Amino acid sequence: MKKLKGNLIYPLMIMGFVLIFSNSCKKDSNNNNPASAGTVTDLDGNVYHTVTIGTQVWMVENLKTTKYNDGTAIPLVTDGTAWSTLSTPAYCWYNNDDATYKNTYGALYNWFTVNNGKLCPTGWHVPTDAEWGTLITYLGDTTLAGGKLKEAGTVHWASPNTGANNSTGFTALPGGSRYNNGLFYLNGKYGWWWSSTESSSSDAWHQYMQYNTSLIYRTAGSKIIGFSVRCIKG
Repeated sequence: MKKLKGNLIYPLMIMGFVLIFSNSCKKDSNNNNPASAGTVTDLDGNVYHTVTIGTQVWMVENLKTTKYNDGTAIPLVTDGTAWSTLSTPAYCWYNNDDATYKNTYGALYNWFTVNNGKLCPTGWHVPTDAEWGTLITYLGDTTLAGGKLKEAGTVHWASPNTGANNSTGFTALPGGSRYNNGLFYLNGKYGWWWSSTESSSSDAWHQYMQYNTSLIYRTAGSKIIGFSVRCIKG
């Protein structure tokens, strides 16, 4: 009888260790891979996936809403001269071509639209300059962050898309810009994203990434310029 019990105990112990090790591996695997934190929908019905990076939850796609979260319409401005003189909110699509650019790259918003405080869905907001800084610090530094945030490959980014591995799941895309002269620039090569933080009466802080480096850059630009927007939860 004693021999029989011994023969049963050892296989059971081995099976227990295997189950514990298997569950541990599953947990580690989940922690090492970008995991979707869910979805959020704007008032136009656009659905955005979300991802948790450190302590922050970000949208995975660029914003494309045409309404504030209170239902008010954001003015669509297509004329370049009119855009260049704006001191009020406006949005547009790159090259005024929503059929080509909307679904992939989202809209371009001037900073006056950002400053309204109601651009993102309820419970979300345009990140401050400090919140962008928190993201970059979590990823190491400015020399590494761009590669970890950019979508990998050259389907949307121009070659060589240096350093891009999208290890965060952020999937940054090069939406280009509408400059303060009303002209469109560099879709496919550069992505610019507004912060909600002013740097002066005429400028505000933003971040940008480009196709030929893994760096992310922080600089200030005219509030008239049209840039992409990513929303952060909170």
